[in-house]
Amino acid sequence: MSNRQFLPVRRTAVVIGALLLAAGCAMPPKESRTASSTAEAPQAESAEATQTAAVETAPAPAAAPATPVPQILGTTNFEPPTVSNMRPTGTVVGQKIEGLRSDLLRLQGELSSENNSLQSLRVSARQFAGNYHSLKAAMNARLQVGTTPGNPELVAQWNQAQAELQQVGASIAALNTLASQVSGTASLSAFLLESTSTTFELRGAVEEDHRQLAVLEDEVNKTVVIIDRLLNELTDDIARTQNYFANERLNLTAMQVAIDNGEYIGGSLANRSYGVPAPAPAGGAASQVGQRQPLAVIRFDRPDVEYEQALFTVVGSALERRPNAAFDIVAVSPSVGDTAQVALDTTRSRRNAEGVLRTLTSMGLPADRMTLSATSSAQAQVSEVHVYVR
Repeated sequence: MSNRQFLPVRRTAVVIGALLLAAGCAMPPKESRTASSTAEAPQAESAEATQTAAVETAPAPAAAPATPVPQILGTTNFEPPTVSNMRPTGTVVGQKIEGLRSDLLRLQGELSSENNSLQSLRVSARQFAGNYHSLKAAMNARLQVGTTPGNPELVAQWNQAQAELQQVGASIAALNTLASQVSGTASLSAFLLESTSTTFELRGAVEEDHRQLAVLEDEVNKTVVIIDRLLNELTDDIARTQNYFANERLNLTAMQVAIDNGEYIGGSLANRSYGVPAPAPAGGAASQVGQRQPLAVIRFDRPDVEYEQALFTVVGSALERRPNAAFDIVAVSPSVGDTAQVALDTTRSRRNAEGVLRTLTSMGLPADRMTLSATSSAQAQVSEVHVYVR
């Protein structure tokens, strides 16, 4: 009975031992596993190194093409096209072609010289205009915050700005002279083109002559187009420079009034006035006193009356609303007192009105838009100047 109890235990032990023996045969020794792991590590490092090298040696992406810078207007460079070399053919027409080619080369030489003159004038004009506007901006900045009347530093800057602007005006005469030269070059180019076209009709030409004539005619045509463009752009430059010079001269005159007063006035009134002014009233400008509401009333009740800024503002606003407006300046003197006092007040009022007229003129308002008259009024206590708009 005891044997039956231990027999199953022995079988279990044998089975477990067999399983352990099988596992021991399948599993490699500890040293073998370590060696295998050590052998695989360099392979992994080698793979990583290969991958890193591949990344480092990969070609860089191609750079995006640069965006072309647009050409600024007024900076065109008029370069003549290249003239092809012609092989002499020995014919009479071939000799004519050689003469036409020489004429074209001389014409292009004149074109290059005129183009260089234009570019030089443009560079100097831009430089003078840049200096002028730098001085103008500095003066406006000082006047905007306020300064002393007749500041000598601003007066010196104004004189320098006027000199720079005069240099811009001097370039107008040079541009006109250059335009005359380009006009003569354009006439020569038209004559050369006509001569080249008529050469096709000459007798005694070989086929090579006509081939060379066709090439020469194309090059003359290209040269004519460039000369025409040069003349057109030069004409635009002259008109633009003349308008710029006239407007800035008025603005500089208006700035002179601001420097005298020590405060910013504004741009020239001439830039905001145009059109035909309204006719003067039938009864004269003086008849408007007491009948119409004046645009401005300036009372000279003290020696130095600062009215320039307020007058510029109201006149400028009137021109913005009615560009064809005209203005009547009326000197109003008191009518009380003896004859001598009335005469003195009348003279004083006229002088004050003339001062207002000169101020508006210096601000850029054309003289044909203003009238000057005088009258007396019992309501006036001091010398006054009324400004009416029509």
